[in-house]
Amino acid sequence: MLAASSDFGPLATASIDNFRPLSGLDGCDKSRALRKTSSLPVAPETRSEDTTTLLPSATMNGKPLPLGAGKGQSKSDRPQPFSKRRKAKPLLQQCKEYALEHTWFIPFVILSIFLFLYAVNPTDSNPIHYFIFLSYPVPLAADASPETPITYAKGRRDFAFVVFYMVVLSFTREFIMQEILRPLALYNGITKKGKQYRFMEQMYTAIYFGILGPAGLWIMSRSPLWYFNIEAMYEGFPHKSLQAEFKFYYLFQGAYWAQQAIVIILGLEKPRKDFKELVCHHIVTLLMVGLSYKFHFCHMGLGVFITHDLSDFFFATSKTLHYIDHPLVGPYFCFFIGTWIYLRHYLNLRIIVSEFYEFKTVGPYVMDWANEQYKSPFSQVITTALMSILQGLNLFWLFLILRTAYRFLWLNSLGDERSDDEEESDGTEEQKLDEKVKGGVEGGAGPKVFLSREPFNGKSSAAQIRVDGLMKQRAI
Repeated sequence: MLAASSDFGPLATASIDNFRPLSGLDGCDKSRALRKTSSLPVAPETRSEDTTTLLPSATMNGKPLPLGAGKGQSKSDRPQPFSKRRKAKPLLQQCKEYALEHTWFIPFVILSIFLFLYAVNPTDSNPIHYFIFLSYPVPLAADASPETPITYAKGRRDFAFVVFYMVVLSFTREFIMQEILRPLALYNGITKKGKQYRFMEQMYTAIYFGILGPAGLWIMSRSPLWYFNIEAMYEGFPHKSLQAEFKFYYLFQGAYWAQQAIVIILGLEKPRKDFKELVCHHIVTLLMVGLSYKFHFCHMGLGVFITHDLSDFFFATSKTLHYIDHPLVGPYFCFFIGTWIYLRHYLNLRIIVSEFYEFKTVGPYVMDWANEQYKSPFSQVITTALMSILQGLNLFWLFLILRTAYRFLWLNSLGDERSDDEEESDGTEEQKLDEKVKGGVEGGAGPKVFLSREPFNGKSSAAQIRVDGLMKQRAI
């Protein structure tokens, strides 16, 4: 029972008779404590256990209380207090945040829409057909053998094919990196974000070129081009049509390099020290792919693709072994140097030299726009210039590779000369801030940190305290 006392303020003037239990609350074990926002004053020293034994009735000091003051009333009748809970986010905002966190989601939605539209009418008359499948099949002659492979000509619809597979590659790149390679990086003990992202990049590169490199060799083995037959690159020129697997491979490679150019433009990859050379390499590659496809030099382009794809595979796997500190990283790196020199320099120099000999002597050597015969002095200058620029970039990277090998053999240090040190770049700022905080705490010269308005001399990490005007937070 509550007794009237001066300690209870306004409740002291209320008569005991004015306090009657609310109906419907007799069986309650424990009533809800009154909120501070309630209109009834509460004794400052009253315990919650005491206040639950007797509650005000519908009248107090002769004044009726509002309906719904009892627990028996519905929640809709009670005066609702102010809620500090965060409102539910709209569906559009939730989708936006999910897409930003999972960058493969938007390409997946686009692909789903394309596939749904094609499933409505899965025939050649559906315009979506040109995005998914090859266009311009060449009809076979009436007396052709049943084993004669179908070839495909070239045309504007091939752009639709390239655009669609750019979306496919965007989805596969982001999905594989985030859902497969990130857990793999954590499994191998790679926790720093910079090193982790480099590991995912190189692993994805190894996966892609580990598939496309052997695919190029397989296509070459099914043609007179095997094995880098220089004369076969110019025989039968112009090559206006290609077999299905050859055309798919060439356009798919074009989609990959176009998608990689978008990655660089959007800044999805951290720039390396050789960023300018990398941009130049992408420009030259896109020009070579587009011009060789348009002007029928795809047989030469196949050889260039294979040499670069295989060397990129060995380079990416070498970097991956370095990130996980594998014991074979040293011998494998030496093996990679040998493959790089053979593929990117020996074989490519053979192709460049052929442009001064076989390019002129094998097949026609005259410009004929009407018959699409473009092997001429004009095209020779363009192809030689692009191949020479590409070879110059490869020599630049060979210099960096050999310098890395020198440091590994004589200084016992192995790292990528093209990129910053991932192990240091990710944690450098926090380490410097930790040192400043530690020095300030021990020497008394650092910034003062306050906890509950009192000076706090404990140790804090840079994740909670940003010094030198960046940000100050309480240390916990």
